Amino acid sequence: MIRITPTISIHENELHLDFIRASGPGGQNVNKVSSAVQLRFDVKGSPSLPEDVRRRLIIQNGRKISENGIIIITARSFRTQRKNREDAIERLKTLIQKASIRPRKRVKTNPSRASKTRRLDSKKHRSKTKQMRKSVKRSFD
Repeated sequence: MIRITPTISIHENELHLDFIRASGPGGQNVNKVSSAVQLRFDVKGSPSLPEDVRRRLIIQNGRKISENGIIIITARSFRTQRKNREDAIERLKTLIQKASIRPRKRVKTNPSRASKTRRLDSKKHRSKTKQMRKSVKRSFD
């Protein structure tokens, strides 16, 4: 069991790990050893995730999730499979923890009397400044 939050845990058999060869420099080691990890997690089909967390996870990570509802995380930062595996699982945990936080509802407020007065005073001041810039009409008697 992988504990994400006190209420959410994911069973390890819900994760599908593929070990692939990492790209980039590294000499012979990179050509022989499959040290990069590709973690797949079925978001839509997971019985461990509550519905609201599932919805937020899909919304927050739209580009990382395939059309089938599978999130794909590739970890290739480290030289060993074990560290890349831990990194991929940790990144999945972070994504689910972010999605488990309920956004606060916005409370609609009205502007205070003082803020309205300040706004109107600044508008009057600006208007007066612009009035002073106008050309003066001269009357020739």
